[in-house]
Order: sequence, then C-alpha cells, then structure tokens
Amino acid sequence: MRRLAWLLLVGTALAQQPKTAEAPPRVLIVVAHPDDESCFAATTYRIAKELGGTVDQAVLTDGEGGYRYSLLAEPYYGLKLTDEAVGRAHLPAIRKQELLQAGKVLGIRHHYFFDQKDLHYTQDAHEVLEQTWDQKKVRARLQQLLAAGHYDFVFTLFPDPETHGGHKAATILALEAVEAQPAARRPIVLGCEDSARADAKPVTFRGLDDYPITQPLAGGPTFQFNRAVKFGFRNALDYSIIVNWVIAAHKSQGLFQMGYNQYDLEDFSLFAADGEGAVARTEQLFQKLKRPPAPPPAK
Repeated sequence: MRRLAWLLLVGTALAQQPKTAEAPPRVLIVVAHPDDESCFAATTYRIAKELGGTVDQAVLTDGEGGYRYSLLAEPYYGLKLTDEAVGRAHLPAIRKQELLQAGKVLGIRHHYFFDQKDLHYTQDAHEVLEQTWDQKKVRARLQQLLAAGHYDFVFTLFPDPETHGGHKAATILALEAVEAQPAARRPIVLGCEDSARADAKPVTFRGLDDYPITQPLAGGPTFQFNRAVKFGFRNALDYSIIVNWVIAAHKSQGLFQMGYNQYDLEDFSLFAADGEGAVARTEQLFQKLKRPPAPPPAK
C-alpha cells in the first residue's frame, strides 16, 4: 500500500509539472565530400552551438579525388599531394582530420565516414551510383543511422543537373533512405545551395528527370539563412566568420579556399517526398534561426 501511495504521489507531481519546451532540433547532414558541409555551415553552427540541437554528419566518399588543388598544402603537410598516387594515398586521412577540425567549429557530434571512392569529377549520378559506389551498402547504413538517430531534418545539397555527380548521388541515397523509414518517423529532407548576395532571388532547383524522388515540392517556399546579417558589439559581426573558420580547416583544398565571403545566403528547399506538415515545421526552425544572438551588456 505504501508503494502504491508513493507511486500515486509521484504521478500526481509529474502531471502537475509545466510542459517542457520543444526539444532542440536533431539534424543529419548527408554529403559526398569532406568540405561539402560548408554549404550550410552557418545554419549548422546556429543549431548545434546556439540552439542546443544535435547535428551528426555522414560523409560518403574518402575525398581522394581532391589532389589537383593541393599545391599550397604540400609544404604544410610535407607531401607531394598533387602527384596523383601520393594524393590518393594520403588525402583520405588528411581530409578526415580536416573535416573533424571543421566539425569541431560547427559543433557536429558524430561523423560517419562511408569511405566510398572519389574517383574524378563527373556530373553523371548514374556513374557514381552504379559504377563507383556500393549504393546498396550506403543506403542500408543511412537507413540504420536514421532509425537510430530520430532526426527531425536531413541536410543535403541541391541535386541540380549541373552539379557534381557525387553531390547528386548523396542526395538521392539520402532521400531513398528516408523514404524507407516508417512514415511517422521520417525526417524532413532539405536541399541547400548558397547564393551570392542577400538581395538575390531565392535559388530554385528542378530535380533530376531520371530520379523522380529528387523533385522539389511544387510551389514550396525557399527558407534562407542570411550569413551577412550584422549583430554583436556595434553590429560588427556576422556568420560569414563561422563559414570562414570552416573553409580554413580544409587546407588541402586550395580552390575551395577561394570561397571566403563569396556567399551571403544559405537557401533551403523542400522535396515533394517530404511529409505533411513539412512546411510548417521547417518554418518554425527558421524562425528560431533568424533570431540573432543577444548583444553583450552595455558597459
């Protein structure tokens, strides 16, 4: 009887407690290469570091194909990285460490390395999926991560026809893995692309004819995070600073380093496959993201 009375008392106390605030967002990034995370670097930082959310990242390739632009990093790493054999041998380990450094900046909790081959630049998603990657293995592992992680959102890159075939393939596999989840537990998948100016029109993508799952939500809104919005002491800061920290971590990728302060906007769009309520849930997230950090107290 005493135990029953105690349980009833505890239950009553719990029932009278105020409702907890909405849980912080949980995000899985799915990209092809180390450094692709820069597309949504500012958004990721806001979620993981300032909103108390959880962000994990799945990187599908080993990044060995990035040797051509490694000239400036050769003395830094003490390796002839632009020699194809040397670059392919050493870049997978180097780029993992660079990604971990960038991830520390962004607050990424876990990195999952799939170690698929990064052979060469191609715009052909069929080639990547059918000849280069083990798509069955990648898809199955993504499904496992999604089932275990209970994510609210998946961030990918726009699968535009003109983009890298690896970027397209990563987005296709992410969408297919999400589609395989029970309907009630599917996260919202957002495709991202950066825009150069804050006054530019939102980027729109068309999807891929051969992969209907990549079709965008018809008439869906574009959600934007503006890196260039000023805040802090004398409005001297903006989130392009965070993006530059991330770019600086990827020292082996010389051409990538030219991206400093090149883009103002991180544009996100929904896919047609996203479930009911996706627009409203995404709008709630971006309303939180747009609230600037509190200014320092006046002295």
